[in-house]
Amino acid sequence: MRIAVIGGGPGGLYFAYLWKKRHPEDQVDLFEQNPADATWGFGVVFSDQALEFLRADDPETVDAIAPHMESWENITLNLSGDSVAIDGVGFSSIGRLELLQFLQQRALDVGVTSRFDTQIQTIDQFNGHDLVVAADGLNSLVRRAYEGDFGTSLSYSSNKFVWYGTSKRFDTLSQTFVKTDRGAFNAHHYRYSPTMSTFLVECDHATWQAYGFAYKDAEQSKGVCEEVFADTLGGHCLVSNKSVWRNFPWVWNEHWSFKNMVLLGDALHSAHFSIGSGTRLAIEDAIALVKALESDAHLSTALHRYQAARKPVVQKLVNAARTSAFWYEHFAQHMQLGLMDFAYSYITRSGRIDDSRLRAMSPAFMARYEAEKNGGDAAGEATA
Repeated sequence: MRIAVIGGGPGGLYFAYLWKKRHPEDQVDLFEQNPADATWGFGVVFSDQALEFLRADDPETVDAIAPHMESWENITLNLSGDSVAIDGVGFSSIGRLELLQFLQQRALDVGVTSRFDTQIQTIDQFNGHDLVVAADGLNSLVRRAYEGDFGTSLSYSSNKFVWYGTSKRFDTLSQTFVKTDRGAFNAHHYRYSPTMSTFLVECDHATWQAYGFAYKDAEQSKGVCEEVFADTLGGHCLVSNKSVWRNFPWVWNEHWSFKNMVLLGDALHSAHFSIGSGTRLAIEDAIALVKALESDAHLSTALHRYQAARKPVVQKLVNAARTSAFWYEHFAQHMQLGLMDFAYSYITRSGRIDDSRLRAMSPAFMARYEAEKNGGDAAGEATA
């Protein structure tokens, strides 16, 4: 079989590597519009659960990546000068470029033919391929060419966000919420190397307008964010890499394949950055697609099997991501809560965690939360 993979992000590279490794007789051609050493963004993060999922199918890759990752066990929330740790929420992170270079080398080692810095002008270029895997991101050429056939829908979150890096090293994945005289900001920040951290800044549309960001250039916007988060950055600067204000795009496709073309990763679906699952979903899509293709010799049946097996799983996670994003669209209102109530609202925002699970997952946090919540009653009983 001759396969074309469009897009050299984690999902496309991982599918190309995995298929070629397991089917060395097949021709796998990967096409990426950017140079091999170029990437947008800074670090990517995986939950411990996501890494274990990957390890079950490909322990060799996880064992090779793990020594290059930064890891921690807590989430830290910072609100109005106070902070609280939510224990038992393990994550690991790695620089996006470092991850891509690792996967590029892995694909090269098994014989994938990679063509970087290559612009795709038309889908007709792939008429000679048996299968076209569209892993070409949010602006997928394949998906846009056949939106009606894929059943594509596209909408946007109301909040604005901009993605930076910084040389400030943070101990855990952290959220810092800051109120100013013109509105509220939130920063998602975590280290992804010994010397660098991701620093994503978010605000609602009203705050974005109040600061006049629409009329500020990239350097001016960065300066405002450095001022707002001066205490958090502790004298360190923000670093730009195509860092512009955007609204988060919600991409969904009812049909995951058309003819001999199939979607995966952000080309297929998007999940809000607040649950940190974009790269995870793309890699899991690649694994699911490989399994489906191996399960049936008939391409059309295999592609339908991929959708049938994977779609319910993705739908559940995307629904949780939408609920999480809705919480962030109203984070300024949640900031009026006390620290512990705010933290409880945050950790339960997606609807996937109830009190029972939280006690098991984060016993130290839950003990503190329940002690404060029941403090009045306890004090009354002691006095009696």
